[in-house]
Formats: sequence, structure tokens, C-alpha cells
Amino acid sequence: MEEGMSMIRTFRKYHRLIAIATCLPLILTVITGMGYTIFDEWFHQDEIARILMQLHTLKFLGLETIYPLLNGLGLVGLLVTGLSMTGLFKKRPSTPKTGK
Repeated sequence: MEEGMSMIRTFRKYHRLIAIATCLPLILTVITGMGYTIFDEWFHQDEIARILMQLHTLKFLGLETIYPLLNGLGLVGLLVTGLSMTGLFKKRPSTPKTGK
């Protein structure tokens, strides 16, 4: 039983570290992605939409090829550590079958 709690503490530690590291990039991605859709599709403001897309991909820093990958890896890390803490994949003790 103690081993399981130790594992959960470890996953919580990593989950917290990943969340801290990915918080700002993910917020930037969400806000600029929503803003792009609003300004491009709804208001037809192409110049603002172009600037938002450059922010969305960090193209102005030359990171457009690696930034989506880093965001994705951060999200996968959060999903793996988060799901592991839920206990969904915990091995359940088998119950003996009765002959009734």
C-alpha cells in the first residue's frame, strides 16, 4: 500500500513541475488560437489575425518548427501523470469466485 502512495507522490511532483513549465506557453497558445479564429473568421481582420498566428507559433522568435512539438509533449506529460494519479490503472485485488 505504501508503495502505491509513494508512486502517486512522485507523479504529483512531476505533474506539478510539468504544469509550471507549460502553463504560460499553453495559455499563449489557447488565447492566440481563439483570437486568430475570432479576428480572421468573424471580423475579417487579416492583419491582426496574421500577428496572432505569429504569436501562436512563436514564428517571430524562429520557433515555429519546435514550439508545437514542445506544447504537445508538455500536454502528453500532463495527461500521463494526471491519469496515473487517478487510480484508473491501479491493479485491483482479485476476488475469489464463489460456487453459488
